[in-house]
Amino acid sequence: MAHPDDVDFGAAGTIAAWVLAGAEVSYCIVTDGSAGATDPSLDPGQLALLRQEEQRAAARAVGVEDVHFLGYKDGSLEPTMDVRRAISRVIRQVRPARVVAQSPERNYERIRASHPDHLAAGEAALRAVYPDARNPYAHPDLLAEGFEPYEVAEVWLMASPQAGVAVDITETFDKKLAALSEHKSQIPEPAQLAAFVRQWAEATAERHGLGPGRLAEAFQVIDTR
Repeated sequence: MAHPDDVDFGAAGTIAAWVLAGAEVSYCIVTDGSAGATDPSLDPGQLALLRQEEQRAAARAVGVEDVHFLGYKDGSLEPTMDVRRAISRVIRQVRPARVVAQSPERNYERIRASHPDHLAAGEAALRAVYPDARNPYAHPDLLAEGFEPYEVAEVWLMASPQAGVAVDITETFDKKLAALSEHKSQIPEPAQLAAFVRQWAEATAERHGLGPGRLAEAFQVIDTR
């Protein structure tokens, strides 16, 4: 994910369900979150540290303990070879069966989901999944560090205009809200946000035919094998 809180807006309910089912989950946050405030008087370094603390607390709310921060500058992310290498390192270290990432495709119906950092993080993640993480000739310095090539089986893209898979998060929605509530520097009115997120999840469930009263998150699922 590009920023602290991105995973909680887009996938925390799904992740909570996976953790309850026995999955082990790791987070990888690409930027430092230091541009995520409207008050220009805040010190960016202090804000970055605060947002790390908030993301760790949010991760614990859904049962995730392993959080990696890559520390790239918030607001100017590009899918460079350096970023691809850093994400590939985490993939080779964690060796996940599934990677959840942001869509690199702009969503014109939800423009705020398509922040340039989101698009860049999604593109870099896809390039890291294929071909970088699995290719022994990509980033030879990772081999020298002891990180062997690894093939991820599938990618789930958040905020994709081609989302076709919905996950019912009705039973884990409270955990999603608990995770979001930890991002206090970003959410000045938690009650208002909770109402919006519920409405959003209801609309997603309805759009994917889950039935009345259900809540959902949606993804585009890509088989990378």
